[in-house]
Amino acid sequence: MVELVQHELRLHADPGRVVVRPFHLAWQAAGPDIDRVRKLVADIIGLDPRTVRAELSIVLNDFADRHWQIERFFDDRYLQIETALQLDGKALRRATKRLIGAYFCHEYSFSAAALMNPSVVRHPDQSGLREGSVRIILSLRAVGEGHISTIAFREGIISAGRQLSLLPQPPFATAVMMGKPKSDAEEGSVSVYRHRESTISGTVIFPMTEAQRNGLEDLRLVEFETESGKSEWIGTYTAYSGRDIRSELLRTRDFRDFTLTPIVGGAGRNKGMALFPRKIDGQFLMIGRQDGKNLYLLRSDTLENWEGGTLLLEPRFPWEFVQIGNCGAPIELEEGWLVLTHGVGAMRKYAIGAALLDKDDPSKVIGRTTVPILSAADEDREGYVPNVVYTCGAIRVGDDLFLPYGVADSSVCFAFVSISDILAEMV
Repeated sequence: MVELVQHELRLHADPGRVVVRPFHLAWQAAGPDIDRVRKLVADIIGLDPRTVRAELSIVLNDFADRHWQIERFFDDRYLQIETALQLDGKALRRATKRLIGAYFCHEYSFSAAALMNPSVVRHPDQSGLREGSVRIILSLRAVGEGHISTIAFREGIISAGRQLSLLPQPPFATAVMMGKPKSDAEEGSVSVYRHRESTISGTVIFPMTEAQRNGLEDLRLVEFETESGKSEWIGTYTAYSGRDIRSELLRTRDFRDFTLTPIVGGAGRNKGMALFPRKIDGQFLMIGRQDGKNLYLLRSDTLENWEGGTLLLEPRFPWEFVQIGNCGAPIELEEGWLVLTHGVGAMRKYAIGAALLDKDDPSKVIGRTTVPILSAADEDREGYVPNVVYTCGAIRVGDDLFLPYGVADSSVCFAFVSISDILAEMV
């Protein structure tokens, strides 16, 4: 029987975690709202200098202590919409520009509604640790107003004795900023970066394109071993426009600069793709769910183009009769590739199981758990979406699997489980 050791730490949705975001009136400063935008700006310009200073002082008194360098954000926001304002060369005072910028911003609580569906990878920096300890980065799906999903991060350390500690969150959260497109980036890619003074734990990645407009969902991170032997951290996630979905890639070598790239090909129109941590026989491999019910093995010569796939796993046991999916990137063991799966059973109850694939030929299934490793039970059934446990990725730490998982789309829990126990339950 698999014994799951739960850690006492639990992360919850937090309406107090806020960032400054562009206000929708000037999201593009064009289209049907442009006349309203110009009228609002004209009203602000019409204020006398003393009133401008007084109004700006009110804004700063209300919000400066809640956000990092908010005045610079207001300045940048003004510059973003200045061209569309048609000011006819009119010179404005800095305070007036800053106040205009403030009117086209708003405070957004990015995790007020839910915090869920984590994945975990080794941190790029493993220096200064005691023997047996591992520094980690968690990715989290944070859901705020309008049910818009963003990607948040937390740093931590796993130490001997199944101990977990997370670094404190910084007082300010900051959104990544758009960078210059990279010369070698694929078509449709965007580059973003976090400010040099912002920590990983304080960084939030928001939708940047129309295809992502309503959310970046369920990032499955993996530390990918390149052919040069160096590591690149790659994640697959679902971009949701509010009408359509597609899979995309997040790529980074240092968690400072990120490239967000659409996946093209038939497989990219589906959710839940998970990348193997290295090439096999000269090809990239993914696990995906092409038909909404079964798991498929996909192969590609490039990271950005995925087609077809061969059937890998079908629902077999009652706890997964409705559908199965992957729960993150496969984990390489001596015995083979360990794949965490999720199953959906009666009353749409979710559970987490596992399968083992052949190391040299992952299309061969060596075994799978007949009963779940983890399922929704007791207080963990209640939440925004009840009866759901879900993870987007675990890692091996010594002889254990470290498993962060979402509960009822409301909070995030952590557990350790012996890998040998999981393998012993397989048939």
